[in-house]
Amino acid sequence: MKPELNTSPPVKPNKSRKKIFAKFDSLSLMKFLIGAFFFLFLILPLLSILIVSFTGQPVNILGSLINSDILSTNIERLSNASLEHWANLFGGGVYFSALTNSLSLSLGVSLLVILMCLPIAYGFARTTMPLKKTFAALCTMPIIVPTFISAAGFIIMFGRTGWVTTLYQYLGGDGALFPVYSMTGIVLVQIFFFFPFALWPMVAAFKISDISLEEASQNMGARNWITLLFITFPLAIPGIISSALLIFTVSFSDFGTPIILAPDGLNLIVVEAYREISGFFNWAGASILTVVMVVVAAIFFWLQRLVTKGKDYGTLSGKPKQAKLNDHKIVTTSLAVYTGIIVLVPLLAVLSVLMQSFATTWGADLLPRGFTIDHYRTIFTRSTDNIINSIVLAGGALVLSVIIATFVSYFVVREKAMKLDFLSSLPLIVPGIALGIAYIQTFNTAPLQLTGTAFILIVAYAIRRMPYMIRSTMGTMMAIKSDIEEAAVNLGASKLLAIVTVVGPLMLPGIAAGSILVFVTVIKETSITILMAPSNWAPMSLVVFQNLLRGEIYTASAMAILIIVVVLVLQSIANKLTKNSLY
Repeated sequence: MKPELNTSPPVKPNKSRKKIFAKFDSLSLMKFLIGAFFFLFLILPLLSILIVSFTGQPVNILGSLINSDILSTNIERLSNASLEHWANLFGGGVYFSALTNSLSLSLGVSLLVILMCLPIAYGFARTTMPLKKTFAALCTMPIIVPTFISAAGFIIMFGRTGWVTTLYQYLGGDGALFPVYSMTGIVLVQIFFFFPFALWPMVAAFKISDISLEEASQNMGARNWITLLFITFPLAIPGIISSALLIFTVSFSDFGTPIILAPDGLNLIVVEAYREISGFFNWAGASILTVVMVVVAAIFFWLQRLVTKGKDYGTLSGKPKQAKLNDHKIVTTSLAVYTGIIVLVPLLAVLSVLMQSFATTWGADLLPRGFTIDHYRTIFTRSTDNIINSIVLAGGALVLSVIIATFVSYFVVREKAMKLDFLSSLPLIVPGIALGIAYIQTFNTAPLQLTGTAFILIVAYAIRRMPYMIRSTMGTMMAIKSDIEEAAVNLGASKLLAIVTVVGPLMLPGIAAGSILVFVTVIKETSITILMAPSNWAPMSLVVFQNLLRGEIYTASAMAILIIVVVLVLQSIANKLTKNSLY
């Protein structure tokens, strides 16, 4: 018997399905995982906190996916959503005063910082001001000091028994030079410790503007001060405005200074949000204040981008001309003296903390009554775990940042993944205290009950500081030609393997510079640490804060100096790697 022949046509494979699987390789999987990471640990927490601001009660979005009881509870709470809690914000109560006080503080600090930095920026960029390199180092130093430590330094100087207060009274003054626990104290700390954020962009703005207009003004007989006022400064307006908006965002998001210096009765939005969640577990109030912080920060971040990208202030002709530096002795000497006075204030604050860390007792005297190293012995015996915790947490955040930033930079540069670029930039507009509150609300119940663990703290650190790493690696990625990885692929390597073994090593300079920046900023992170760090994973910054609140100022000062030394060493390495030479 002959076998039957199969005369039916052969089944052709589904071409569309084949295309899908062909495209979905290991690199596509990595892209999907990174997008999922940002959605889970950035978009979802912010969405959750927005919903809670209307419901007034926690809403567990993830729990709704696996538990019908949680789903029904969430539906019930959503059905009762209202604008009642938002009405409290704009009803002239505590929340509204906290918002207006914070806006007034940030606007005032922005204006004062710009006015203070204008002469210094001009001195660096356009004059032969002496001691430029020394001043450049001193003008960068305030950035490395955690803000609550700088606030402590001001207390040692200007407090009721501070050494500046003692000197002021000795010279015939009455009481204190100014009340340090006040809005004035907060403003002064932020001015003298935030001004580097505005200074260096303004220096760059003065450096890159074309000097031909200034020379034309002088050739037409204008005096130097008229040229400076009506030509030089207007040319630097984009950099000045951008710096002002940046200072506003930094001041508005600052948690360390207000939590130490804000007196009773002075409501500021970051402090109020912290109190609502840590003291009263008022989810409605904390959520509303969190949303407001994110919105305000986003608006001013957008304005900064608009100023720098949406306008054309260009005067460069394509034939850059070397600027003739102002070498007038009176001008350069005056600028040097002025710069020295400005940098002296934060320097004395840090030196005061250093002196206190070695003091036996220090009351209403110009100097401590004795010196000891016992405070350092104490922190290295009693707080060794906290030092290790800081290193481990910062190291974990660093590893996570390096992995994600490397692939994000690749996808953005090679594949023009603009959505991923936008997602990775979002943390820049989210204040630390806002991100912490959003995490606590989102991850405090099943299925991802991560609140109180080291893992969620590492993720929070990484999310908050990852933009620094991405900007650093993206610049390096742009300089790497695509034919290098294509050669590896042609030799049989997968795209993922080519990135890991070929592109990754070539990105090491950018990764190294970004790594130190991430590590430095995580070590001195305040708001997320205070809000989220569990007791068994308390890092150094939390110990300093707790000791300050308990009145253990000497051990707090010793730990603060240790943090500053670690940050200072790493920052100097970062500066060498990035070869920053604005001066």
